[in-house]
Amino acid sequence: MKFRYKHSILIGFTILTLSACVTKKYTSPQVASEGLYRDNNTTDTITMADMPWKNLFSDTTLQSLIQLGINQNLDLKQAIERIKISEATLRQSRASLLPSLQADVSVTDAKQAAAALNFPSGININLETQTYKAALSTAWEADIWGKLSSAKRSAYATLLQSDAAKRAVQTQLIATIANSYYNLLALDKQLAITEQTVKIRTQDVETMKALKEGAVVNGASVVQSEANLYAAQVTIPDLKRSIKEAENALSIVLAKAPESISRTNIDAQVPYANLQTGISAQLLKNRPDVIAAEFGFRSAFENTNVAKAYFYPALTLTASGGLTSLQLSNFFDNSIFYSLVGGLTQPIFAKGANKARLTTAQANQQIAFYTFQQTLLTGGQEVSNALYAYQTAAEKEETRAKQIASLTKAVDFTKELLRYSSATNYTDVLTSEQSLLTAQLSGINDKLQKLQAVVELYRALGGGWK
Repeated sequence: MKFRYKHSILIGFTILTLSACVTKKYTSPQVASEGLYRDNNTTDTITMADMPWKNLFSDTTLQSLIQLGINQNLDLKQAIERIKISEATLRQSRASLLPSLQADVSVTDAKQAAAALNFPSGININLETQTYKAALSTAWEADIWGKLSSAKRSAYATLLQSDAAKRAVQTQLIATIANSYYNLLALDKQLAITEQTVKIRTQDVETMKALKEGAVVNGASVVQSEANLYAAQVTIPDLKRSIKEAENALSIVLAKAPESISRTNIDAQVPYANLQTGISAQLLKNRPDVIAAEFGFRSAFENTNVAKAYFYPALTLTASGGLTSLQLSNFFDNSIFYSLVGGLTQPIFAKGANKARLTTAQANQQIAFYTFQQTLLTGGQEVSNALYAYQTAAEKEETRAKQIASLTKAVDFTKELLRYSSATNYTDVLTSEQSLLTAQLSGINDKLQKLQAVVELYRALGGGWK
């Protein structure tokens, strides 16, 4: 018994040694992950990606929309179903290491044609027989070269990749809902400003008509004031259409039929200011698409191991046994049969299939590595872009406020001059009013850019799934 025990250990050790000679152990790919954030060389590892998304968005209405999206979004549900597919594939890969087992119960009725048998005449032989059979059969392939183990590890990596892809969908979903929400608030504000401008210009038209009657201005100024009014009015239908389209798009993201979206206003939004990025190497564990890309490389790596193992012999053991008889009445009497077969199959000429399989697997592995590298670089780019977007929006806000204040005064001054002096004309009023409206609308875009930059930075860093 002790000898058999030692013998089993020796066989197991030999198998592991042979497997290690063919397949390689996975190690994480070496990629440059430092210095991916341009002009941001911080060594602080605290990152806003670790913050729950509810802490980033203080607007409770937006929080409710994001939670609804997480619960109902169809892209996220599809990602969950892909995880189920990967789980099923993994279970199948694990089961491939075990022997198969099949049961066979059959009854066969066979009859020979007398004309087809070379028997002398006068011999009476029963040409019809019934065969009753009940059997079990099993087959098992020894994983000598690690082919089955590598396939299992590949399936496991694919499962982890699907899970990471699901998290990537969630981070993108949160960003999409937040950006769409802020865009709606900006459109609402632009519509409100435009409608207020229409009211002011309507009053301007009445003022111009009164000044014309007083011979202060001529008919051209009245017509110009009317045209100025129409120029503001004509933008309102497009703004309303944009609001409806934005609501419809956000409804689809929330897996609902197009409908009105409950929301607050952009003046109540305070952009998150503590923009901590951490170091760029943290993208490897925080950003889901980077994680998914590495698992994709790992799966391709294991598939290369599988392809290598096809060049080596396969050891299979098959066994079958059961009962068979020509009579059902004595089915259990002396009707036992069995067979046990051990085989070693070495590929000699497979018409280039094994070589093509290995070449394909190696190419796919290299493609997966490039994809991982590209995804990491893209992550660094997106973080840098979001930081620049926030910084430029903050810089514009202060200057824009001064511009709007100056243009407001310019409008007031030119109107007063037009009323009491001939040193100006309505063209000056028209120019200053149009410049003021443009600056006010641009100011809304500045704040929108700042709000959306925070959202994009949070997503780019990998926030939203923890």
